[in-house]
Amino acid sequence: MVGRLYVPRVLTRGVTGSVLVLLGGLVVSTLPASTPLLRADLLELLRGTMAGRMLGLAVVMAGLGLLGAAWLSLCRAVAREGDAEAVDLVRWATLLWCAPLVLAPPLFSRDGWSYAAQGMLTHLDASPYDHGPSVLVGPVVEAVDPRWMETITPYGPLPLAIGDVAAGLTGNPWVLVVVHRLAALVGLALLAWAVPRMASWAGVNPALATALTVASPLMMANGVAGLHNDLLMVGLMAAALVVAAERGWLAGAVLGGLAAAVKAPGGLVCIAVALVTLPVAASLAVRVRRLAAVAVASLGTLVTLGVAWGVGFGWVAALAVPGSVNTPLSLTTIVGGVVDDVAQTVGLGTADATFLALVRLLGNVAALGFAAWVALRWPTGNRERAVAATAAVMGVLVVLSPVVHLWYFLWPAPFLAALRLHRVGAVGFVAASVVTGVVAPLDSSLHGAYLAIVMGSMIATGLVAVLLLTRRSRARVERIVAHDWLATPPVVRRT
Repeated sequence: MVGRLYVPRVLTRGVTGSVLVLLGGLVVSTLPASTPLLRADLLELLRGTMAGRMLGLAVVMAGLGLLGAAWLSLCRAVAREGDAEAVDLVRWATLLWCAPLVLAPPLFSRDGWSYAAQGMLTHLDASPYDHGPSVLVGPVVEAVDPRWMETITPYGPLPLAIGDVAAGLTGNPWVLVVVHRLAALVGLALLAWAVPRMASWAGVNPALATALTVASPLMMANGVAGLHNDLLMVGLMAAALVVAAERGWLAGAVLGGLAAAVKAPGGLVCIAVALVTLPVAASLAVRVRRLAAVAVASLGTLVTLGVAWGVGFGWVAALAVPGSVNTPLSLTTIVGGVVDDVAQTVGLGTADATFLALVRLLGNVAALGFAAWVALRWPTGNRERAVAATAAVMGVLVVLSPVVHLWYFLWPAPFLAALRLHRVGAVGFVAASVVTGVVAPLDSSLHGAYLAIVMGSMIATGLVAVLLLTRRSRARVERIVAHDWLATPPVVRRT
């Protein structure tokens, strides 16, 4: 049983961290100009001065540090516990840590404000697949990132439907954002339900796998505080795989179609849906038939939702929208840019971004080719291998994607957490979960604010060092990753 005196301190530390993230976020995040809160004297003073903004950033970073420390302690607390009580503890901790962030504005990214505007467009029968938010006027577009004002949405019909319903109730952009965050938290709830089941397939501690997924700094900073559709997508993906294994391929395919209806990559879980529902060592012909049936069911779900909501298939034309920006986390963008620089230096005379476009294209082709190989060659009829297939496909997709943001690492995380990882992989997973959470404020919320970037980078470096590199922190991480990824008791594995 987890220590009764130890756990409250861990939970309180995490809640304190979330509250600090909320309070600091009100200072550093973009808010609609008409927000009444901006007229509060203290907030106006803090937001209006460089010293105030730096203080807000420091508070946010301190909150993320507390969340990271609380998460590592939670993982350590449940490391040797694999029972239902430990899983419930993780779920309770996640609920408490999320609570202060539910009413927060979109933090570390302005995408949430775009979601609100796209929902309003849908409600007004102006398809977001044909129009950008710039055709709207009023508070709903005041905080939308200018770079996306003229851009059509790359998301599927499900978030548009959610936004449409919300816009029918209110035009307040902050309330609309809260509705979208609640939808994202549905994805978090689906993960809290599905991950323990996937972990049990691999003989992995379900409480630890759940903690690594739903309560991590990566999740709290990017999935919950950052408010991205990716959380709902990956929650539906995990649910699709579990439902397929327990209820059959058709139900799994429908959920896979809903995942694709959030963001197109979510539909790739349908490969695992087919694999897990096939008999062991299924022939190629049987495999292809099942893959085709799952594809028809999932695409049918996606198309039906788009037609029923009146937005049609415009999302197909918008799939290239995310690739219109360059991000420093994209391997293909880095490689393509370097090759372009070399070409210019040696005088090849190629046009700007020639090799960037080529390398990105090759990356997309390679990622899709790998997904096809998994679909046709990966073992069938094995639940653990189906989870591994999803982790592999989504991981390769992130590595080779032409654009990568921190929240893209949510895609493979739940499936990796449910697998028995090598010690090096386990340490890397824990470290990456900490780092991607702590550096979240530096991803997109500080454009052009060089002093804030320098200060934030220094604080992030210090937090990472304290959380991962001190003697005490190394011992804590060692306890988390010890014992063969903390599998369920050996007696279970020997039977």
